[in-house]
Amino acid sequence: MSWCDLPEAQLATYRITTPEPADLDSWWADRIDRARSAARPVTLHRYLPECYGDLLVYEVEFSGAGGDRVRGWYLRPAGTGRVPVVVEFPGYGRGRGLPVEHALLPAAGFGLLVMEVRGQGGTPAPEPERPDGRAPNVLAEGIFDLDGYYYFTPVFVDAVRAVDTAALLPGADPERIAVSGGSQGGGLALAAAALSGDRVRVCHAEVPMFCDLQRAIVVSTAGPYPVVARYLAGFPERAPAALETLRYVDCALLARRITARCLVAVGLRDPESPPSTVYAAFHEIRAPKELAVAALGDHRVPRTHAERKLRHLRENLA
Repeated sequence: MSWCDLPEAQLATYRITTPEPADLDSWWADRIDRARSAARPVTLHRYLPECYGDLLVYEVEFSGAGGDRVRGWYLRPAGTGRVPVVVEFPGYGRGRGLPVEHALLPAAGFGLLVMEVRGQGGTPAPEPERPDGRAPNVLAEGIFDLDGYYYFTPVFVDAVRAVDTAALLPGADPERIAVSGGSQGGGLALAAAALSGDRVRVCHAEVPMFCDLQRAIVVSTAGPYPVVARYLAGFPERAPAALETLRYVDCALLARRITARCLVAVGLRDPESPPSTVYAAFHEIRAPKELAVAALGDHRVPRTHAERKLRHLRENLA
C-alpha cells in the first residue's frame, strides 16, 4: 500500500487524465531544430590525466537551447574500440559534481557523458529573481508563458542536444546510447528518450520528476512542487495559463514517444515524486519496460538498484 498517495492496487491502473496538446510534436520539433541549427562544434579538453591515469576524462562543451554552451564531463575506459555511452542527468540542484563521482560505468566498460543542468551550479545561469511576481524558484520561473518558461523548455532541449553530442564523442558507438538519471535527472532521461527518437536505446529513470504535473503540484508534499502550488495559489486568475504550459512539458505525455527499453524505479512513500505520477508515465511507455517498485522507498532507490541498472545496460547495449 502507498503511504502518501493512491493505494497500490489503484496505482496499477492509474492513468494520466491531462489531455495532450494537438501540436505537441511540432512544438518540440521546432525548438529542437532551432537548437541544432544554432549549434557550434563540441569542444573537449583532457582533465587531470595525472590524476585519472588510464581512465580518460574530458571536460565537454556543447551547444544547447538557443546555442547556449552547456558543460559536462565525458569519461570513457582506455582503449581504441567503440563503447556504449550513457548520458546522465543530475538531480535537482546537484550539478555535475567531479569526475571521481562518476567512475562506476567507465570501470564497467561504458562511456559516460554527465550533463550540467543550466542554472544549477553551471552556466548559463537563470534570470535573477524579479520583484514583479516572477517565481522564487526555477521550477516556476516563467511558468505563465510557454515560450518563456525558463526551466523545462531549454533544459529539455539541452538534454536532447546532450544525446546528439554523445553520438559524436571520441570512442562512442552512436548506435548504443542510453540516458539515465534520478529525480530531476529521471524526468530529463524520460524527456530525452521521448524527444530524441530512435537514437536512445535504453532509458533509466529513477523516481522521475516532471510526470503528470497537474497532479504532482497538488499531491506532492516535499521538494519543489509545493513551492509551485503556493506560487500559483497567489495568482489564481493566471493558474490556467500555467496549467496549459505544463501540458507541453509533462513527461507522462511525452513518454508515449519513447522507443528505448526502459527501467523505471518508484518508491511508494515518495513525497517528492508521488508514486501515482511515476506510474502515470510508466503506463504511457509503449516500448519494452520494467518497473522497480520499492514498497517502503521514498525519494531514493535501494543500493542494489545500481546493479540492476548495470545488468539492464549489459543485456540491452553490450
